[in-house]
Amino acid sequence: MSVVNIMLACLIVGYFFSFVSIKILKPYSHKVGLVDKPNQRKNHYGEIPLIGGIAVYCSLLITSILILPDTTQLRLFLFATGAMVLVGAIDDRFDLRVRHRLLAQVLIACLMIFGLGVYLEQLGDIFNVGVITLGVFGVGFTILCVLGAINAFNMVDGIDGLVGSLSINSFLSIMLLVLLSNSFQFAIHTFEVVIPCVISVSILAYLRFNLFTQKRIKKVFMGDAGSMFIGLSIVWLLTVCTQGDSPLFRPVAALWIIAIPLIDMLTIVKRRILRKQNPFKPDRDHLHHIFMRVGFTDRQALMIITAVSISMSTIGILGEVLKVNESIMFVGFILALICYIFFIRHVWKFTIKLRKLLSVDKLQYQDSILKNQSK
Repeated sequence: MSVVNIMLACLIVGYFFSFVSIKILKPYSHKVGLVDKPNQRKNHYGEIPLIGGIAVYCSLLITSILILPDTTQLRLFLFATGAMVLVGAIDDRFDLRVRHRLLAQVLIACLMIFGLGVYLEQLGDIFNVGVITLGVFGVGFTILCVLGAINAFNMVDGIDGLVGSLSINSFLSIMLLVLLSNSFQFAIHTFEVVIPCVISVSILAYLRFNLFTQKRIKKVFMGDAGSMFIGLSIVWLLTVCTQGDSPLFRPVAALWIIAIPLIDMLTIVKRRILRKQNPFKPDRDHLHHIFMRVGFTDRQALMIITAVSISMSTIGILGEVLKVNESIMFVGFILALICYIFFIRHVWKFTIKLRKLLSVDKLQYQDSILKNQSK
């Protein structure tokens, strides 16, 4: 089968089985209690099936079996991500304790590290003093990164379409960097190209039910099963692509590819620790919530955050293509993090300026809430 035919088959089969999986799973979601019920943090209407992530994984599994060559790496990836989906689905249904969820994530991270034999051995020349090697600390650091990526995408899943849009951007950025690293020679790294492609198109089918439907009775959510599966898949691909004897791109580019979920998680965890709260306690302090408090609709917040995410991924890709010094790219990312923190701390001030530019009647401002949020 030619390269073009493989990619075309992956696109068609991936979208089709994701769509069909949602149709098949949806009637059973209410019977088994796999639904999201509205509460103080969740303002949606009715009980929404939490099957988006399961459907995306089913699509990936079927497409991989039908089209991709059978390799040890593919088997291990499908097993690990399948285990992550199972843990997420149990969490969706029974609301697992944080420590149980983290323990499962650590075990799956160890499966990736010791089963695949790949972990973060080096971080590149991010301090302009030579390549930073981690040695024996690489395994522990990799586990922390896996936990960070999984929970970053889990935390950012707060409004319709957000985790899907951000993850598609990350997957396609990885695929593009892999292709560019090999002058678009697809056959050299089939796994690193096809997996992000299949997951992206499967997520597109999910967005058909999550974002592009006007009927509440047809809506579905990704669920923890989906967001944790996405986080694991992305960090797995980034680890494989940036490590080893012949890395496909430099580790610093990974920061830009997952910039928005990563920065949002870091600032949220920092804020909760300073307030002496549980870092994993759910709240409404994320970037998308702040945009909505300022007065933007959920769709406007989605478009703005996605546009920023694409811009930051583009910076990472251009920096890699142009071989910008790694220390410059790392400092740029730190500056982006500082700017984000400054924006969050002073967001209530920006609302005053927005009032002068936009119609007050069309916006619902809550300055007191924003002030407290910024402290």
